[in-house]
Amino acid sequence: MTIHLSLKKLSQWQQITFCGALLERMLPNYQMFSEAENFGDYKVIRNQLDLIWQWLDKNNRCKINFSAQLIKLEEQTPNPEHFDSFGVFPALDVCMALMSLLQAMQDKDDEGIINVSRLSENSVRFYVELLLAEEMAEDDGDITIDDINQHPLMQWEVATQDELFNFIHDCAENKNSCIKAKGLVLEEGLSNLGIEI
Repeated sequence: MTIHLSLKKLSQWQQITFCGALLERMLPNYQMFSEAENFGDYKVIRNQLDLIWQWLDKNNRCKINFSAQLIKLEEQTPNPEHFDSFGVFPALDVCMALMSLLQAMQDKDDEGIINVSRLSENSVRFYVELLLAEEMAEDDGDITIDDINQHPLMQWEVATQDELFNFIHDCAENKNSCIKAKGLVLEEGLSNLGIEI
C-alpha cells in the first residue's frame, strides 16, 4: 500500500505546503527523541519549519539562506549507530524529510517533494512493523504486508496524506490555506506515529 499521489501535478507552492503539513505531523517524533536522548536542539528544527511557512506567505515572504539552513540541520541529525532506542529512526526521518524539502525548494525538484511523502509513510511502516513484531512474538507468527497495511496507524497515514493532497489541490495559495492545512493534519493531536502532541 505504497502511497502514490500525483504530487508532480501540484504547483511548487502546493507541493511545499503539502510537505510542510506532513512535517508538522512528524516533528513531535524528533522532539520526543531529542528530550529522551538529550540530543539535538528541537527549536532549530521547529524554527526551520516555521521559516518554510513564512516563505509560503506570499504577502510577507521571507528569504531563506538554504545553504546555512542545511548546515544547521545537519548538526541536528542523529546517527542511528550512536543510539540504541527506536526513536532515532523517526527522528532521522524528520531531518531527512526537512533536508529533502529545503533542497527541493532551492532546486525546484519534484523528487525531493515525493521523498517527504515517502519518509512520513516509511516512519509509520517501520513503527507498525515493530508493534506487530512485539504482538506476534508470543504467537511465532510471520508479519505479512497485509498485516502492516491493515494496521490502523498505516490506514490513518494513507487517509491523512490523501485528504491533505485533495485539500491542497483545490485550495487558494495563501496564508489561510496554510493554517487550514496545519489544522487538518493536527486536529487529532497526534504525530504520524500516534504520539500525543
